[in-house]
Amino acid sequence: NVPLALIGGIAALFFSGQYLSVPGSIGFIALFGVAVLNGVVMVSAINQRLTGGLSPEEAVFAGAFSRLRPVLMTASIAALGLLPMLLSSGVGSEVQRPLATVVVGGLFSSTLLTLFVVPSLYRTFSGSALRG
Repeated sequence: NVPLALIGGIAALFFSGQYLSVPGSIGFIALFGVAVLNGVVMVSAINQRLTGGLSPEEAVFAGAFSRLRPVLMTASIAALGLLPMLLSSGVGSEVQRPLATVVVGGLFSSTLLTLFVVPSLYRTFSGSALRG
């Protein structure tokens, strides 16, 4: 999930015309923590379904579907919490804005890609291990 979050964070900095600074780097650290947590939640849900006796396809679908709401809630709360920092224009906002830009942009891409890419990658790369 870290590469997926990195794509969004870098793209957000690029499109907003900001530079990578120390606060932006700190934003990447926070972003990676949330992105990894979302991926671990998704994979553990799929693994629980597999040990419960579901077929690999059913386990991937059921695990991804059951974690849809928690992953979306985690990402949206983090992004909404940083929205005032992202949109601020007062004194000191030029220091805080890169941090919020990285986290919000990275959460957007990471969440979307986590919900679709991680389950399909799980199924693709664990297919031979699941079959035998």
